[in-house]
Amino acid sequence: MKKSILLTSLSIILAIGVKAQNKKKQDQQAIKDMCGCYEVGFNFAETFEYSEDSTYVPSKVKHAKALEWVQLVNDSKDKISMQHLLIVGPKEHPHIVKHWRQDWEYENTDLYVYDHDNKWTYTSLPKSEVKGQWSQIVFQVDDSPRYAGSASWVHVDGKSYWENTTSAPLPRREYTQRSDYNVTTRRNRHEITDKGWLHIQDNDKVIREDNKEDIILAQEKGYNTYVKVDDSKCKSAQEYWEKNKDKWALVRTKWDEVFSKNKDLKLEHKVDNKELYKYLFDEEAYQDQAEINVIIDKFVKE
Repeated sequence: MKKSILLTSLSIILAIGVKAQNKKKQDQQAIKDMCGCYEVGFNFAETFEYSEDSTYVPSKVKHAKALEWVQLVNDSKDKISMQHLLIVGPKEHPHIVKHWRQDWEYENTDLYVYDHDNKWTYTSLPKSEVKGQWSQIVFQVDDSPRYAGSASWVHVDGKSYWENTTSAPLPRREYTQRSDYNVTTRRNRHEITDKGWLHIQDNDKVIREDNKEDIILAQEKGYNTYVKVDDSKCKSAQEYWEKNKDKWALVRTKWDEVFSKNKDLKLEHKVDNKELYKYLFDEEAYQDQAEINVIIDKFVKE
């Protein structure tokens, strides 16, 4: 009788383990399904405003289209990394813009969560809290941190999606136009579709100050569509990455060193009146580790 109970218990444990492994494989496939060549539609509209200022002017509705290559950079057991590359300009002479990067890590307990004013708080999550989850860590164009959060991928009724809420710096479309708020609380949803994938956002525009409650100035909807097209359309971006991937690997190495300290992080907005990406985007300079280390160190506040 005891032997029978033991065998039954072992069978249940094995079945749970197999189910978890199958779920992880589904997760990995959903994440990697975001790689490839896409025609992208960026759509943002301010939905509600809460300002008591009668002169408040909402952000204009934004519609933009682009061709984007999502390059698989790392595909290991517990980490998948993808670099986005925008293709702009005429087809005959396209210009490649190194865009955002997203890293997905399985059951990751270490996150840098955005606070405000170019400060990130190191957060160590309990292992029990992230069991079966994937963290999405998003990086700026210069591979400095942007935002991070952890949640489970959901596969149900033929859908695969991941949802999370976290704080982030203002996107370029906003910080170049306004300064009346300083944090975006992002509700991100990544959903895989039969045509590609969707990045859906429901964001709060937040005024955040030390030792004060957040004030929500307004809210916005983001609906970004990624429609898969033949990889050949993104050949110029593939060629750019092949030429420049070694340099950006060195940049990531330096940032990994910074993040490994597991300490709160504050970055300079500019050094000598110049943003970090403008230094690193110089195609002639910053080609060796030592030079890259020096310039990034100048932006990291102790």
